[in-house]
Amino acid sequence: MNEKYIGALYLAIAASIWGGMYVVVKVTVVVVPPLELVWMRYAVAGVVLIFTIWRLGYSFRLDRKDIPLIVVIGLIGNFLSIVTQEIGTMYTTAQMGAVITSATPAFMALFAFFLLKEAITVRKCISILLATVGVMIMIGRVAVQTDEFVGGLSLVIAAFTWALMSVLLKRVPGTYPQVVTTTYAIIVAFIALTPPVLYRLPQLDVEQMVRPEIWGGILYLGIISTALAFFLWNKGLQLMDASSGGLFFFFQPVVGTTLGWLLLGEDIGIRSFIGILCIFLGVYIVLRSKE
Repeated sequence: MNEKYIGALYLAIAASIWGGMYVVVKVTVVVVPPLELVWMRYAVAGVVLIFTIWRLGYSFRLDRKDIPLIVVIGLIGNFLSIVTQEIGTMYTTAQMGAVITSATPAFMALFAFFLLKEAITVRKCISILLATVGVMIMIGRVAVQTDEFVGGLSLVIAAFTWALMSVLLKRVPGTYPQVVTTTYAIIVAFIALTPPVLYRLPQLDVEQMVRPEIWGGILYLGIISTALAFFLWNKGLQLMDASSGGLFFFFQPVVGTTLGWLLLGEDIGIRSFIGILCIFLGVYIVLRSKE
């Protein structure tokens, strides 16, 4: 099968997994705050990924010149982006979390132009504008003091930083297996999170933590949404250019909005439909330009 189609499949699966992740986060974050939740999911993912590397017989070695780049990727994408993503989901809805962060492809096109010298056309500029409009419609006209505004702003930061991380991944040498790159980025984020989290761990409600939906949610986030989805996303980006690969992020709002409606009873109002329409129209324009 053509590498481009394999990459597209990997990216579509990863984005769909993340769409469902917002529902899990919405349930779990009630008991486990965002910092602790990200730390726990990375602890689970790290164990799974290290075991996978060992079983596959890959080397853990990195060239010294590549270490700073992987550290930056871990801090920007796996630390800052994921923490702001879960803070945003805590203060808003699973639906809004999935849709606002789906503005990532527009940001990726911008970063790909500056960092990778990928061409940015009028079509791409229009797509960025449409995605931005869609995001603003989803956030709505809310007061600066409201939780919804804080959540929406956090999700925009999450989309922005995830886009930067995704473009920086294109600079990692293709000689490394993607599972190795993914593992080191997660380890960097885990180390950065450990000092503040260890101080806060005693405050967790142990009785609530043992509920099946809570520990099950943590395992899902660690194994499926982190270890598997991060690997698929990173691998997919290596097989496609950053601008085209980013388009598959739009599987996320479809899955997130649908599951939020089906499982959490979240309303799908006219504002949501208009926001989704603007974002998808931006994707269509970029897609047509690639053809």
